[in-house]
Amino acid sequence: MTSTSTPGLARFNTSPDSAALAALHEVCASSAWGSKLLAQRPYATAEDLFAASDAALAELDVKDLQEAMAGHPPIGRPKPGDPTSAREQRGMAGASESLKAELLELNLAYQEKFGHVFLICATGATGEQMRDAVKTRIGNTSEEEREIVRTELGKINRIRLTRLVEEDKD
Repeated sequence: MTSTSTPGLARFNTSPDSAALAALHEVCASSAWGSKLLAQRPYATAEDLFAASDAALAELDVKDLQEAMAGHPPIGRPKPGDPTSAREQRGMAGASESLKAELLELNLAYQEKFGHVFLICATGATGEQMRDAVKTRIGNTSEEEREIVRTELGKINRIRLTRLVEEDKD
């Protein structure tokens, strides 16, 4: 991405607080993260927005991370009518029924162990890659997994923020 402002970034910078906060909530369900980004407007460049996002994400506590994760549907089950979830989980679209069933079982086991959905930046990943990631990560400690989740959430937030600032709608 270039270091210039885009129409989407300009619109985000000049939107009323309520509209900007709603747009940020679509990116990440953590109210602490959204409030921190809102308070730093205006952003000169998309890179400035990404840096603020990364810094705010690094400061989230366990409760804030749980709030952020609650905004994500389980892998293989995007929210009905949610084009973002469907687009990000496109790798599951052609998955076999057996792979979907296996992923559901793994998701449930993961959720039982960690108390939250399995979070992965699914954009560009195949169903098999997501399944393998759950299998690997289920062996982690809660602390290890929390930091992996923070990293994955950062990737997701950057993809979603990029879409936000590159949108060219009037």
